[in-house]
Amino acid sequence: MELRDYLRVIRANWILIALSALIGVAVSTGYSLTATPQYQSTTKLYVSARANDSGATADLAQGTSFARQAVSSYVSVVNSASVLDRVIADLDLDTTSAALASKVSASSPANTVLIDITVTSEDPVAAAAIANSVGKNTAYVVTTKLETSGQGQSPVKVQTIQTAVAPTRPTSPRMSTDIALGLVLGLGVGVLIAFLRSVLDNRVRTALDIERTTDRPILGVISLDHDAAKRPLVFHTEPRSPRAESYRSLRTNLQFTNLDNQRSYVITSSVPREGKTTTSVNLAIALAETGARVALVDGDLRLPKVAERMGIEGAAGLTDVLINRARLADVLQRWGSGQLYVLAAGLLPPNPSELLGSTAMAALIDDLTGEFDYVLVDAPPILLVTDAAVISKSTGGVILTAACGKVKKNELAASLRALGQIGSHLAGIVFTMLPERQADSDGYGAYTQMALRDSAADVPGGRRARRAKGK
Repeated sequence: MELRDYLRVIRANWILIALSALIGVAVSTGYSLTATPQYQSTTKLYVSARANDSGATADLAQGTSFARQAVSSYVSVVNSASVLDRVIADLDLDTTSAALASKVSASSPANTVLIDITVTSEDPVAAAAIANSVGKNTAYVVTTKLETSGQGQSPVKVQTIQTAVAPTRPTSPRMSTDIALGLVLGLGVGVLIAFLRSVLDNRVRTALDIERTTDRPILGVISLDHDAAKRPLVFHTEPRSPRAESYRSLRTNLQFTNLDNQRSYVITSSVPREGKTTTSVNLAIALAETGARVALVDGDLRLPKVAERMGIEGAAGLTDVLINRARLADVLQRWGSGQLYVLAAGLLPPNPSELLGSTAMAALIDDLTGEFDYVLVDAPPILLVTDAAVISKSTGGVILTAACGKVKKNELAASLRALGQIGSHLAGIVFTMLPERQADSDGYGAYTQMALRDSAADVPGGRRARRAKGK
């Protein structure tokens, strides 16, 4: 993954990450407010070798070396029952040596002859008293029980060089530290969950997901409109909106990538509800805006939607032409004031695949291609039925829609394999239903603005058009 991928994951899951951070802060704050304060007090012991009568320098160095080697073993003595039982007796504590050991810790800084003894307790006075008693009794056990020479004198001397005092502030909880730690842990957990979701998520959510699946171009990016089914013709409702400009950009990109001068396309999807019909009708209108003659054919003979979206009569249409019940000229309906003509699906037949794969269908597309500049055929999802694949044999290319968050990566790959197996030419992908915030953050908003300026000359009544007309 590249840096932009990490940023995209964080941006897409910022609510989850923020919520996780808030939970971390809430938990740490609750702990700080309810936890019993704990106090720590520390005493320091100094271990040295007892000097002999000679006082030679070599003997002193040897004694210091011996003390350094011995001090590590003395650290483990601190928590022994031999020491802690004496502490309990001295202070008359109501506890056991095992329970007391959990409150006592000892350590020795590297290459020193010092022993640090720290006691943690809910009572600051008790913490200091226990620490001092542990230090005193450690010195006693070491010098009298462990290190006693034949003359009854210990070669080791253990002295207290820092007496424990009662602390004035608890070591825990510390609200500011706990909240900061809770925030960091909450953010970390949130980011971890976000990346796990990204790794486990098999749905197409970014243009990069498409680019990793195919080397065919992304012809256009259409933002999400929750009311698209109610107002599918964006050129009627919002002709200057970003979504309308997205379809104009799709039109321009299709024209630029059409190096073989193909004029007929099947528009399909991998699975239902990816916006293929909405893309078909709006691309047809966008192409007709330029003055081109466009034929839009509803090739979905199972669940036709073109007539409904375009607001035309759909009782007679493609089916009637294919079975020679009607002439093409009689059922081809002109739409709007431009050169856009629509062929509805007509009555639903019992054998859609056979009709769409017939020689009559191939001849019909040839006739339309000879008469029109562009022929667009709206077809059923390619993974559900073979209709789109069958029609693609008679057209110059396929335009595949991929809806953000709806189609899975393996479904998109399966569609591409299905088209490749029959030798269909994939003109490109239309990335649909992209959330507007994601479209802007990925840079598509900038492309839309560029298209807005460039399309002014193509739109009837546009500024450049009027300027040219004035000349």
